[in-house]
Parts: sequence; structure tokens; C-alpha cells
Amino acid sequence: MKSEAATLTAAGKEVMLVGIGDKIRGILHRTHSDQFLVSFKEVGRKPPTFGDASAIALELLNSGYEFDEGSIIFNQFRSVISYKTEEKPIFSLETVASAESMSIYDDIDADVLQNYQEYNLASIIYYSLKESTTSEQSARMTAMDNASKNASEMIDKLTLTFNRTRQAVITKELIEIISGAAAL
Repeated sequence: MKSEAATLTAAGKEVMLVGIGDKIRGILHRTHSDQFLVSFKEVGRKPPTFGDASAIALELLNSGYEFDEGSIIFNQFRSVISYKTEEKPIFSLETVASAESMSIYDDIDADVLQNYQEYNLASIIYYSLKESTTSEQSARMTAMDNASKNASEMIDKLTLTFNRTRQAVITKELIEIISGAAAL
């Protein structure tokens, strides 16, 4: 994210960031605080819903910031042990209205385009929230599995050490008893 923002800024483009969640805000706010448009802190504490995504989309569209295009960067789940950082494009109302695929329709009302843009943005945000949550839960599950395996190995090693130490103490006591009996 940091390198992407730096590259776009160097190319003369205005870059504004929207952070969803506490972690991304904490990481980027130190270095890019002047580029933050809005931050959503309460998202991610519970499983994401389409209502959350719709609220985020409406807040972005009603923020007053005009954009030509943007992208949502998120972690896409690949398997239990891996994820991939993905980027999905988002477009402004003007870009959507002037798209070639929209010109096949005879007449599109401005309200229909606005609703389409809101739904499209909410859908992309919902998808990215679900993928990120899945990736996070997978990483947590893998970390807990590794911790459990490490704890089991540690318990086995400590049990072996304990048994060897106990056996050494018993052997030492037996030697002392036998030595004492032989001395009599």
C-alpha cells in the first residue's frame, strides 16, 4: 500500500486512503495521515455483513470527495496456509456512465446509475471484507495449530526430562541404600 501510494503520488495523481479496520489505520496513519479521507474502526470486530459494506459505500459516496477511479486492496484467501494481496478497481459515476458496456442501453436514468454505483461499490467492499476475514481466520487457525503442536512437543520433552531426572534420583537412592547395606 505504501509503495503504491508513493508511486501514484510521484506520478502526479492525488491519492486518498480509506482505512477499514484498526490495523490498517494504525499502520498507514503514521506515514500517510494527510492522505486519509475516512477511517472505519469498528468494522472487523464482528463478521462482516452486507449492511456494513453498504454503510461504508454510502459514507464514501457521501464524503464529498470526487474521484475518477480507485481500488480496494485486500487479502484474498487461497488456502489454509496462504493468501494473496488482491486489488479490485472501483469507478466514479461519470466513468460508469461513459463506459461502453453501458451504452448498449437506450436510456439510463441518473438515479439508476447512482443506485448501480452504490450497489457495485457495496458488493466489492462486501467481497473484500469477506475475503479478508476468511484470510485472517485462516491465519489465526494456522497459528493456533502451530502453537498447539509446539506445546505438545514441549510437553513431551519436559515429560521425558522429568522421567529421566526422577529415574536418576531413584537410582541414586538405591545405590546409597545398597552401599549402606554393604557397609554393615
